[in-house]
Amino acid sequence: MGKAKTGLRFVALASVGALALAACGGGDDGDSATGSNNSGNKGGTLTILTNAEQFNHLDPQRNYTGEDLAFSSAYFARTLTAYKMSPNGDAAGQLVGDLATDTGKATEEGKTWAFTLRDGVKWEDGSDVTCADVKYGVSRTFAQTVITDGPTYAISLLDIPKDKDGNSTYKGPYETSKNDTGAFDKAVECSADGKTITFHLAKPAGDFNYTVTLSAFAPVPKAKDKGEKYDDAVVSNGPYKIAEYTKGQQLVLERNTNWSAASDSYRPALPDKVVVKFSIETTTIDQRMMADSGEDQTAISRDNLDTASLTSVFNDARFESRRVNEFDPYSRYIAINVNKVPNVKQRQAIVVAADRAAMRTISGGAFAGDLADGVIKPNLPADYAKSGMWDGMYGGQVPDTGNPDLAKKLISESGAPMPTLTYQYGKTPVADKAAASLQSSLARAGIKLKLSALPPGEYYSIVQDPTKEEALASAGWGPDWLNASTVIPELFTKAGGFDLSRADDKAFTAKSDAAKGETDRAKQGDLWKELNKEAMQQAWVLPTRFGREQRLAGSKVGNVSGDGGKVYVWAPYGSWSYGDLYVKK
Repeated sequence: MGKAKTGLRFVALASVGALALAACGGGDDGDSATGSNNSGNKGGTLTILTNAEQFNHLDPQRNYTGEDLAFSSAYFARTLTAYKMSPNGDAAGQLVGDLATDTGKATEEGKTWAFTLRDGVKWEDGSDVTCADVKYGVSRTFAQTVITDGPTYAISLLDIPKDKDGNSTYKGPYETSKNDTGAFDKAVECSADGKTITFHLAKPAGDFNYTVTLSAFAPVPKAKDKGEKYDDAVVSNGPYKIAEYTKGQQLVLERNTNWSAASDSYRPALPDKVVVKFSIETTTIDQRMMADSGEDQTAISRDNLDTASLTSVFNDARFESRRVNEFDPYSRYIAINVNKVPNVKQRQAIVVAADRAAMRTISGGAFAGDLADGVIKPNLPADYAKSGMWDGMYGGQVPDTGNPDLAKKLISESGAPMPTLTYQYGKTPVADKAAASLQSSLARAGIKLKLSALPPGEYYSIVQDPTKEEALASAGWGPDWLNASTVIPELFTKAGGFDLSRADDKAFTAKSDAAKGETDRAKQGDLWKELNKEAMQQAWVLPTRFGREQRLAGSKVGNVSGDGGKVYVWAPYGSWSYGDLYVKK
């Protein structure tokens, strides 16, 4: 899930070996979390530039985009477990203890998980971070009318009864009547000494300790909770605290004097201050980063390089030590809302008519990634197979440029006139051009498309609201860990946290649930392949590309864990490795 690509969701690329370790618990205590002997430099101000007007969410239970998760967990919102900071994808998939002393201990074949909390962890006001704080933070996820947009793994995994409609009988900490608080207290327990938190799951989950890397399982002090307004007043338990947050202008982080390195072997916490500058035009950011003068030498951009800048940056050796060009974790697609387009033939017509090659060219051509054929990306090798959607699935071949004649045929077969559609996307110069290209290609098939450009920082808050989402919505998704169990159910079932297609198909959900429960990994992979193909047959999304990203950093910014201090894109979140960034002297 990074924000550099308009609210893309976060990903954790855990290695197969790491997942095997997860099933039996235990692991690194975090002492070598950066995996490097480079100590970096302490001091200075790290500046972060972005086109976005604000963070999508900083509230830990609502935070669900990669760049924001990486940023907040590095600086002020510690989680029970975390990922090793490393430029190597396999190494970066390894778990370490963070707020917990290790990576958790599983019993009952993975149905019960216990985490022992570190000593000496403090909130910014000097009070202790307690097991009760962790438990309270988890409880907030259940308040679905207040704590919106975040992951719902706590609801789906914890052993709490469901009502006749499939909703949890526990409604979160704000509900005062008809609320099954007893069930929550049994599912999430604190030990008598307050040092251990235990989670009781409805079904075994051998990789639950990967789930708790999500800040949705992070602590929140009940006395400081302001419900949905906590988003703008997050209390820190990390090395920095929020000194200023003015949306549209800047966020300033200063050192949290009650943080102690003795209680946090994970974060070197090197800069004295971190400043995020909002609402800067992408082209302006690129020009400043390329010029590399003054305070921009100690700056990084949260955003991808603009398409117009790519040739200059990657054809010039001057930028070699500061540029990155790596596959990101995300599959890009356009969700098709079945409530707005209930006719499957009409949804298929949209998919068939689109000129995906043109959108890819606008987004950067080869720099943008490979053309996609589903939502499961090839970097999930156990779960990926070609879907066949461009090779006859819809009754004919579909070239990369689209097939308007086949689209017209499908509309005719639908038996109903094609409605006028609205396409929502996060506004950037590149996204504007790609949207216009989509509009033009659909028009060749007689499909009328209206464009709705939304502020990038508010984009997902809008489209995740079913009362505000239109027929088509731009999206991106990466798995929470190396298993399509965090792709297919999340995107295409009602219980998922990101079902922009509103695909509430009972038969599909039953098959998805069966795949999640399959313990034979090879068999499970085959099930995900078939479900991916079925989702494409239903045309719940128009897959566009398997992405790649390019970034540029200032010459005086380094990563402790980077090769020779070089900055890199961190695999777990498709983001900068914020936790060990430093300013060079």
